[in-house]
Amino acid sequence: MAAIGIRIVKEKLESLVTEMIERRIFLEEALGEFEKKFIQSALTKTGGNQTKAALVLGVHRNTLNRKIVQHRLNGHR
Repeated sequence: MAAIGIRIVKEKLESLVTEMIERRIFLEEALGEFEKKFIQSALTKTGGNQTKAALVLGVHRNTLNRKIVQHRLNGHR
């Protein structure tokens, strides 16, 4: 069952990447947006708890905090 889910996600990602290339969205911008959305999703899923979100993301809490500031998430300017 998990293998089917992974295949579907890969297919969606491949389609999205193709569309982004056609729209001339550069890699740096795409990676930044992906990281931002990934972090936002983890924070939402953990009720804003940065320690739990860092665990979900597989990064150190300090790294997550730096990226929150970098992407101006949670009201950081």
